[in-house]
Amino acid sequence: MRSPSGDSDDGGDAESQQRLVCARCGTEARPPQPTWTCSVENGTRRYFCDTCSREHLRAIEGRLDSSWW
Repeated sequence: MRSPSGDSDDGGDAESQQRLVCARCGTEARPPQPTWTCSVENGTRRYFCDTCSREHLRAIEGRLDSSWW
């Protein structure tokens, strides 16, 4: 049985193969980036690089929107 589109183990859909851009500093990377953070704010996925994630860890854990920090 095949996985639904986008849920495969062979690299996922086209969206997941695009470059990730940090919503805070603009750093670019190819997925997957296990040290990056994904946040859903107002229904939109936002990705943060490992540096920005580390710098704002307490705000992220407190579930504060990135606009606050």
